[in-house]
Amino acid sequence: MSKVRITAVRQTVYKNLMAKYENPIKHTCDVSVGQQWISVDGACPEGMCPSAWESMKPFVESLARGEGNFYDGWMKNPMSAMISCNDGFRPFSFYIELMNN
Repeated sequence: MSKVRITAVRQTVYKNLMAKYENPIKHTCDVSVGQQWISVDGACPEGMCPSAWESMKPFVESLARGEGNFYDGWMKNPMSAMISCNDGFRPFSFYIELMNN
């Protein structure tokens, strides 16, 4: 199996949805734009948000096995994917890509 790089590329914040539906909370997300993690053999990298990991886990595991080309050519780089975490109020988008060993 191989290494997969995970890069946080963008966060979107839906303040209107937060105001309407979310209870006030003090601590939300520890992820920063540009932050990177390396998954080795499809394992969850240390420090990765558990919720974000659950969203991307099947894609990371597939890439680590050398599989790719998700959804018949969705990505320009067939050994990559763009996955968002499941936070409906402030989702982060992550670019995941197979690393050349």
